[in-house]
Amino acid sequence: MVVYTDKESLTPFILSKKNNSKKIGFVPTMGALHKGHLSLVKTALDQNDVVVVSIYVNPTQFDNLKDLENYPRIPVKDQQFLEQLSGDIVLYVPDNKDIYGRAVDSMNFRFDGLEHQMEGAHRDGHFDGVGTILTLLFEIVQPDMAYFGEKDFQQLQIVRKLVEKNSIPVQIIGCPIVRENNGLAMSSRNKRLSKKEFKEAAFIYETLSEVRSKFSSTSINKLKLLVKERFLHHDYLKLEYFEIANESTLVPAIRKRKDNKYRAFIAVHCGEVRLIDNVALP
Repeated sequence: MVVYTDKESLTPFILSKKNNSKKIGFVPTMGALHKGHLSLVKTALDQNDVVVVSIYVNPTQFDNLKDLENYPRIPVKDQQFLEQLSGDIVLYVPDNKDIYGRAVDSMNFRFDGLEHQMEGAHRDGHFDGVGTILTLLFEIVQPDMAYFGEKDFQQLQIVRKLVEKNSIPVQIIGCPIVRENNGLAMSSRNKRLSKKEFKEAAFIYETLSEVRSKFSSTSINKLKLLVKERFLHHDYLKLEYFEIANESTLVPAIRKRKDNKYRAFIAVHCGEVRLIDNVALP
């Protein structure tokens, strides 16, 4: 596996592949890789000639400095983790200067309202940071296809809107959530959970599964009250938000409409770790 730490070195490699009509897949990550990331890379390898995996903890998408400082960084283990896969994989591990130059600042974006819901309402400037880093990475990597997990479903919709509004020539592929044995959605943040917290966090998916099973027969308002009640007296988990929203617009729903697709979204604090998850609803 070839590792590049700057775009000046990566660019000739990208151009050589482009000149030979090779398809380039791209999996952008912030490291602390897990089986969910591995599934994205495997899918990308199946559909492309070469796959670029980036590892970069992007400061502009964090609204909490402590969260940024505590984000797990294990680059050597990440490289070893990727090396278990066969195929043409390239690792790009830039620093702030290589990505942003002198000033680490966000651009401003409008995503037709997608940015104001859920994560956007609770994390100031988050999606400006996401839009900025992906715009820069797409310019550097020039991928044909880019792969994102559905755990961050709102981000996935934001990325699709980013590509559409800015006519970026990349196909965005959403991939299913990969879960731990206890149902918890795989996340780099899970590494920060204690054994007890990890066990208790399974309650998040248990609650979402209950919502999914009752969605057809229960009103949205009653489901929201049910979830609030479930977390009200939990010793380890604190509910930040729960929403049932239109899958396309991400606007929270008040009542169910026949031709709409819905998804349940949740954010929960487990100790000092913030966890998100979602499920499609029937």
